[in-house]
Amino acid sequence: MSRSVQVISASTRPTRINPSIARWVMAQAPDALDLELVDLADWPLPMDDEPGIPAAGQGYSHPHTQAWSDKVAAADAYVFVTPQYNWGYPAPLKNALDHLYAEWTGKPAMIVSYGFHGGGKCAAQLRQVLEGLRMRPAATMPGLTLPEEMKHGAAVEVALASFGPAVPAIATAFTELAALLAA
Repeated sequence: MSRSVQVISASTRPTRINPSIARWVMAQAPDALDLELVDLADWPLPMDDEPGIPAAGQGYSHPHTQAWSDKVAAADAYVFVTPQYNWGYPAPLKNALDHLYAEWTGKPAMIVSYGFHGGGKCAAQLRQVLEGLRMRPAATMPGLTLPEEMKHGAAVEVALASFGPAVPAIATAFTELAALLAA
């Protein structure tokens, strides 16, 4: 049975490479997963504009939050592909997570981070937030290290070509995600 997995592209910067990296991660996934790229740039959620606390389950006041709720609720699991910004993850991802609660609760998640230092600090912070939402994150959190050439304007293809060593960790994380889905 195919399971619906949303691959959330977490950067909204105009010069971002995140969607390309997210598609590369998707190409590493097993065929049994039905993947959909969800680009946060397509979901502009105002910062903290809901009057209620999502965990209180009081419903949503704004159409954009209800639309985001419907989108997130439709998935069985999530893969968060996120850059590391100043040792953390991007504010639009935190905002997208905080807009909802019940839609995330109990669902499996996988974290793939990237940066010039691999993104491990970002992944650790994101894991804490996912656990706070009562999600079930995979143990393996692959970190993709951007090559130094990227600092000097190299094309995203240079980065994608350098990610080969991370493929086994990504395969392990997808295996863990599939096991969490089956549990």
